[in-house]
Amino acid sequence: MGIIAKQSFYNSISIALAFLIGAINTVYLYPTHMGSKLQGLIVALLALSNLVQPFISFGIQHAIIKFYSSCRTKAEKDKLLSLSIFIPIIVFSLLLTLAFFFNTQIIDFIASENEEIGKYAYLILAVAFSTALFEVFYSWLRIQLFSVFGNFLKEFFPRALIFTLLLIYSFGGLNLDRFIIFLIFGYYLRLLLVVVYALIKYTPEFSFTLPVQFKYILQYSILIFMSGTAASLILDIDKAMISNILTVENVAYYTVAIFIAAVVELPARAMFQIISPLVAKALNENDNLTLLKLLKKSANNLLLVSGLLFLLINLNLNDFYTWVNLGDYNVALEVVLIVSLGKLFTISMGCLNNIIANSKYYPYVFWFSASSAIFAIVLNLYLIQWYGLIGAAYATLIVIVLINFLKIILVQFKFKINPYSRKTLITFGIVVLLYLTISKISFDYVPFMSLVLRSALIIVAFSVLAYWLKLTSDVQQFLSKILPFLKKS
Repeated sequence: MGIIAKQSFYNSISIALAFLIGAINTVYLYPTHMGSKLQGLIVALLALSNLVQPFISFGIQHAIIKFYSSCRTKAEKDKLLSLSIFIPIIVFSLLLTLAFFFNTQIIDFIASENEEIGKYAYLILAVAFSTALFEVFYSWLRIQLFSVFGNFLKEFFPRALIFTLLLIYSFGGLNLDRFIIFLIFGYYLRLLLVVVYALIKYTPEFSFTLPVQFKYILQYSILIFMSGTAASLILDIDKAMISNILTVENVAYYTVAIFIAAVVELPARAMFQIISPLVAKALNENDNLTLLKLLKKSANNLLLVSGLLFLLINLNLNDFYTWVNLGDYNVALEVVLIVSLGKLFTISMGCLNNIIANSKYYPYVFWFSASSAIFAIVLNLYLIQWYGLIGAAYATLIVIVLINFLKIILVQFKFKINPYSRKTLITFGIVVLLYLTISKISFDYVPFMSLVLRSALIIVAFSVLAYWLKLTSDVQQFLSKILPFLKKS
């Protein structure tokens, strides 16, 4: 396998394990040993730190990816990397100063509904700063094409940290105060590990001199920061509106459904860690042939793997909900199908979003994000009232399809390329065929056995069709390695 497929494979393993541990934390350890109140406290604190983090990093981690390959000398590259450290430190210092002078007002604001959040508010800035610097050094690794260890630290480490602390807490080894302290310590341990590893792979000569492209770097960072703010709104607006229009119980049902649908995106999250620097490099060097190859190959590979996940999730939903005894949560079953369809369409575009974000047309990213936020608010407002939870899912699907269609038109018009080919239609055809066929097959066993048998049938049927039709060379090579007899065919 090539470097993209190889690192994407290892990144997928990290993300899958992170997803598994995150599910254990969310569904079992938190509710069983901490209870909903303390679980809500920890989750709220980390969520607030995630909202603050973009303000500290200010989009500079994305600027590294875009501008590094355009730096012609080592000195310019080192200035860019130095700047990427100084900006978060400067912004954090300003926020820390504001927090010191307006401490009471800030705590009163964020703790208006929960006094405990005010007591542990120091976690918000501490974790936000650690995460911001982590993203910077992780970008250093990505531009050097060393994404595997960084992805492991980004996806797996925080969930494993919480898993470990929850186990210790359950045995009485920690109280809540120490849990918070060790949680912060764990995030800084993660930062230390990525800093050491990044400096081993590439050690710059730190400089206080601004890069030649400083003006453009700052413009890009500000725009990406604004786009990220709009994108954050999209992630949570549906849940907020469900709680206002329906009930809080419906938020829980919807959240679990979205969590399950997000599994379809796992391969994309893994691949984009390594492919984004390659896209930026091709754009900076005007290498249109490589750009087209990256777009087509990423679209084919991602659609194939995510198509399999789409089938495994949606054809096993009823048995899964019954097996884990989710009960009333099954009212959101259709949400999983609708939202995962939208995510599958996004994945079929391959690295198209990376092309827009790393090209001179990056201002469109902001307009796409802002438009998505506006459409999401309007559609959710009406569709939730008309159709309940399913309305929120349809709102998400409509926004995804509309905005992605505009992105495809933009790239086709500006670059004269698109992610689709004959293999795209074949892959979609396989997904539809297997969904319609296997959905009519029932297994008269307990839910877990039915889930296992149906999954085995899906994997075998999908793999055979993908190999026989030669949909991607990477899948051909992978299946040939794990199934030696295929080499003879």
